[in-house]
Amino acid sequence: MTRTRAAGAPAGTADAAAPAPPARRGLLHGLPWLVWHRHRALLRAALLITVAGCATFAYQRLGLMDFLHAHGASAPAGGRVATDFQNSFGAMFDNDIQVLELLPVLAGIFLGAPLIASEQEHGTVKLVTTQSVSRGRWIAATLGLPLALVVVCSALLSAAFTWLWSPAHALVGDGDWMQSGAFDTTGPVPVAKTLFLAACGIALGTLIRRVTAAMAATAVLAAVTALVWGEKVRPALGPLRSVSYPYHGDGPRLPAGSVRIDDWVSTADGRLYGYGTCTTGDTGACRARLGIVNRVTQYFDYGQMAGMQWLGAGILLALAAVVLGCVVWRAQRRPL
Repeated sequence: MTRTRAAGAPAGTADAAAPAPPARRGLLHGLPWLVWHRHRALLRAALLITVAGCATFAYQRLGLMDFLHAHGASAPAGGRVATDFQNSFGAMFDNDIQVLELLPVLAGIFLGAPLIASEQEHGTVKLVTTQSVSRGRWIAATLGLPLALVVVCSALLSAAFTWLWSPAHALVGDGDWMQSGAFDTTGPVPVAKTLFLAACGIALGTLIRRVTAAMAATAVLAAVTALVWGEKVRPALGPLRSVSYPYHGDGPRLPAGSVRIDDWVSTADGRLYGYGTCTTGDTGACRARLGIVNRVTQYFDYGQMAGMQWLGAGILLALAAVVLGCVVWRAQRRPL
């Protein structure tokens, strides 16, 4: 239909009165856009770190695969191969693992702790929740976007490093995937640990209401978590396997990629004694009196690693869900 201009009206009046076309919306709008705008520096830093990390691991893999092809295998032949690998790639893997172990802590301190605490400290949360936005929508947007980004970034970094580490897993850290850091930096564990520490940071920020204090508390909690995880939780994620051999026989022959955990001496019926039992005095008479005839080595097989990682990740994710549930409950029921 042709638009006509009223008699005596100046040219262009009808066009000016027409409603303006709706503004184009980007990927984020409304509350998610507000959350991004408030924390854009940290969220952009997370994206940049992820891109840089994945690119670095891809570049490092080129040199690693050249080394493995030159030595004829992707697993150690022992001796010279292991020494050459350590000289060429030992420091590289140590640095990669240290950075990846630090990232979940940084996510908890610098992203999780200030996420709600900064809103409370500056009073902006009261302004937002007294408008037409419900508390439920506000908390969903505030938690949803940053935590989704945390999951995506940590998953990409873990996948890239697992891709780098897997071909040489028996060479990195002398094949000790439990203590070398590989257990916590490959597979699902980095994602779960990052999400857990971020959730703990959010919860501490909600309770403390001060950014600096919440960041300090999150750092302390991360240190305690690392201690408990390494000393108590991780060794209990899978059943130890055992191999027995004669007391005076050759050492145990463990499957490739196994991690040796402990050594014992035992009787014929399987009763265990500490490895240092009957090592002084009349050792033969001592062993005869106790009935010690075998040595026993306990270990984790490399095939157990994936199952242990998924179990550990499940525990961390369940704890993160409980913590976030408490945060949501408090945000909806208690004063902010």
